[in-house]
Amino acid sequence: MLLELKNVTKSYKKGKLALDDFSAELSPGIYGLLGANGAGKTTLMNIITDNISADSGEILYDGRDVRKMGKLWRSKLGYMPQQQGLYDDFTANRFLWYMAALKGLKKKDAKEQIEALLKTVDLQNDAHKNLGGFSGGMKQRILIAQALLGEPEILILDEPTAGLDPRERIRIRNRISEIANDKIVILVTHVVSDIECIADRVILMKNGRLIKNDSPTGLIKTVSDKSFEVSCTKKELHELQSKFPYGNVIQHGDGMVFRIVCDDCPEGFAKSKNNIGLEDVYLYYFDYMSE
Repeated sequence: MLLELKNVTKSYKKGKLALDDFSAELSPGIYGLLGANGAGKTTLMNIITDNISADSGEILYDGRDVRKMGKLWRSKLGYMPQQQGLYDDFTANRFLWYMAALKGLKKKDAKEQIEALLKTVDLQNDAHKNLGGFSGGMKQRILIAQALLGEPEILILDEPTAGLDPRERIRIRNRISEIANDKIVILVTHVVSDIECIADRVILMKNGRLIKNDSPTGLIKTVSDKSFEVSCTKKELHELQSKFPYGNVIQHGDGMVFRIVCDDCPEGFAKSKNNIGLEDVYLYYFDYMSE
């Protein structure tokens, strides 16, 4: 199972490039897609799911052009968009039956899958409750369930933990990790901790281009010698933040530590002693490198 994105380019009005010669290869595993707003993530997802067409380039699945696969290609996709309207007066069960019908599932297959998926997302006891009464986390779980209908080989999840409290975020992350076996899972998110916990590889996008494609550990190594910190008071913190807008505040013991990620150690700073993570990677590539 191999998804190849080859030199995919897409521009909108006035020639603005949303995707600029984007190329990547994806095999089974969880891929975190990370980038600032406007990086081209949504455009890329819309092209993969055949909602819009690229200006140039191609997408191949096991060597076949997905544009020529048509309905067969769409049957291999499971998509959870960031904002999907839910009918508040639908029960969870009715909603999944509705989505199964749209996907063309046979009744027998739909029944078996719906029962199994409700258990997978831990909503079997809420199957006959109206979606309007669901919490944010429950709604996200039912949306993951509909994406899994039809047993797709490629699963695209756009901001699956957006707006959730820490407990629900952990719960959703665990569910994604459990269902990822033998699938290509693309997880689009701004929540760096989600990617750090479960992604096999992280794709960094900037201005429509791929700038890094590596494991979380590999990416962290790229900034391991670029992380510097200094202990500070609250008053000093405000001064530091005005001077280094790409910095991060870390509570350490009874005090505060201000950390920055940059190429050269500023005066008064020392190499970071605390754990370096994907947050530092994000600050380096999307904040510091934009200065």
